[in-house]
Amino acid sequence: MTDATPGEDTAAASQERLFAAERLVFFSDAVVAIAITLLALELPLPEGFTGTELLHSLGDHKSEYISFLISFAVIGGHWRAHHRLFEHVTTVNSGLIRLSFAWLLMQVIMPFATKVIGEDGAFEFRFVFYALVQVIAMTVFVLMVWQIQRHHLHRADTPPELFGRTYRGAGVMIAAFAVSIPVAFFTEWAYACWIVVPLVSGLLLRFRKA
Repeated sequence: MTDATPGEDTAAASQERLFAAERLVFFSDAVVAIAITLLALELPLPEGFTGTELLHSLGDHKSEYISFLISFAVIGGHWRAHHRLFEHVTTVNSGLIRLSFAWLLMQVIMPFATKVIGEDGAFEFRFVFYALVQVIAMTVFVLMVWQIQRHHLHRADTPPELFGRTYRGAGVMIAAFAVSIPVAFFTEWAYACWIVVPLVSGLLLRFRKA
């Protein structure tokens, strides 16, 4: 039996690190898929023996259905950003793994937070809990990006603008959810912050580039 050459050892180690990164991505995708499935399982079934009764029942549960659609879009946004980032990741370290599990914890909590915000009463506190989950999830994601960039866990051909664009996008959404928290104590229109802040940020960015 011949000993492996240094080149072969390096190639094997590189392949092992790539496999570890792929396993983390597959695991993350599975957890996000489960979180979205749990969202649907929490949806209340409409009741009634006539079309009118069914429509009335749907109206009674409209807050739960709206909360489901919001959370579906939010989780989808989290996953999309994660996918765009990790398609450039070639290796992982202990710091990135810990941050990934913290990010996944927030995704798993999302169905519970959705159920909380969909209930009646104490709107501001229910809203704040949901918004805080988003702020924490996106802050952890920013730390993941920083970990990948700092320790060069990405491919050599990764576009230079990827990290700046990701920081900027996540930062805008953190600001949107953070701003909505104090607004929720004055009006239930605090939801609008989640749309208005990114919209204004995008317009300002276009104005600066013009």
